[in-house]
Amino acid sequence: MLAKRHDIEMTNAGLASCYSIQALDENGEARALELAGERALTIYLDKYEIVTLMTIGAHPELLTLGYLKNQGFIEAIEDIRAVQVDWETEAVAVTTRLTEHTFLEKLANRTITTGCGQGTVFGRLMDQLKEIRVPNLAVRQSTIYAVLNALREYNEVYKRAGAVHGCALCRGSEIEIFVEDVGRHNAVDAIAGYMWLNAIDGADKLFYTTGRLTSEMVIKVTQMGIPVLLSRSGATQFGHELANQAGVTMLSRAKGRHFLVLTGADRFIYDARPEAPRSPPEGQESTAKAGR
Repeated sequence: MLAKRHDIEMTNAGLASCYSIQALDENGEARALELAGERALTIYLDKYEIVTLMTIGAHPELLTLGYLKNQGFIEAIEDIRAVQVDWETEAVAVTTRLTEHTFLEKLANRTITTGCGQGTVFGRLMDQLKEIRVPNLAVRQSTIYAVLNALREYNEVYKRAGAVHGCALCRGSEIEIFVEDVGRHNAVDAIAGYMWLNAIDGADKLFYTTGRLTSEMVIKVTQMGIPVLLSRSGATQFGHELANQAGVTMLSRAKGRHFLVLTGADRFIYDARPEAPRSPPEGQESTAKAGR
């Protein structure tokens, strides 16, 4: 249970941290996989919409308090009356004892709404995404291996200094553009800008990222019209859900000869399965055991 301080009324509305799905590995074998949870949570402060955060959902009340503190919206904990989380509307309502809403100055450059429910911007984006389906593109296992091999020539900043993420736009095994930045979302946006500036269609493209396959990553490639998303890292539950919805073929934990197909298995062609370990010549196994 969450400790109560200063008579703040708080729910205890944590969600499960992990969710189970079925994936296919590089040999086409089914594997059980755990994905980290990811949910949208819109913070309302005295009915004013502040921000929509993506969270694992384990400690939404503490996340809300910390955000309001770190962003300077509330100075004293004593000013907070209640923190109430409602996962049905994906919102947290914070009520205060403030007589003046000085925090509104921080929202001067954005639209302020009142009420409850999903964040205005986030809600509109989700409604738009329900109508988007990326092109149906078959992807070959051999192409995935070729892309991973070609990417070894990149990651220059990471090799020299670390602390960055890399993203690539690929057509087949060809790397059209590779971008590194301190945040993976910056790298994605830079590639989106490149595609926009050069009128590049994403229908036959594959997108690679070193970062996690979160909902925001899936949203971005969906808006770019790219049907295949590949990462050396893992995925979240909501990212998986959105990829399924939009028809994105999503592969995670891609490194060397290994990967997991999380969505779009019906569009994936296994044409380069890794060779099974060879059996030792007759008599060799018994000889090796005898020498132990």
